[in-house]
Amino acid sequence: MARPPFPPTPSPSPAPGGARPGAPGAAAPVKKENERRTLVVGRGISVQGTIQDAERLVVEGTVESSLINASELQIAQGGVFKGEVEVEDAELAGTIDGTLTVRGSLTIRSTGRLLGKAKCRRLKVEDGGQVTGQLEMITSPAPQAAPAPAPAAQPAPPRPASAG
Repeated sequence: MARPPFPPTPSPSPAPGGARPGAPGAAAPVKKENERRTLVVGRGISVQGTIQDAERLVVEGTVESSLINASELQIAQGGVFKGEVEVEDAELAGTIDGTLTVRGSLTIRSTGRLLGKAKCRRLKVEDGGQVTGQLEMITSPAPQAAPAPAPAAQPAPPRPASAG
């Protein structure tokens, strides 16, 4: 027991994730992924209640919640989410039973099941994925909702007068 329970924290390196500088995989998204506040509910674990301040929620077990607001929801195969959730992006390989609002992209894998109500902006369903209930697509208002005045509003060029 002379050594500490955790290895000492290495000094910050210029490459995130301990990758060698210039090596493949030394990109910024790796660092961004590690900086996210992530809650993983493992297999065989059940959670009930409100989950706050989790930017990324990974469900491998069972979660029952009244409302969760997160950036990303990932339900692994065998995972179950019951309740209401609003996220930027979601990937379902397991089951969601309740109300799901996805402001971005919803991907339902071949083992995924969506039961209840869902709203999403983009949808991808793999062969075998199941949707049972109500699905609504979010249509964002087009940035050019008010069209510019038609070119016909400009005065027409003068026509030569005809003798008649």
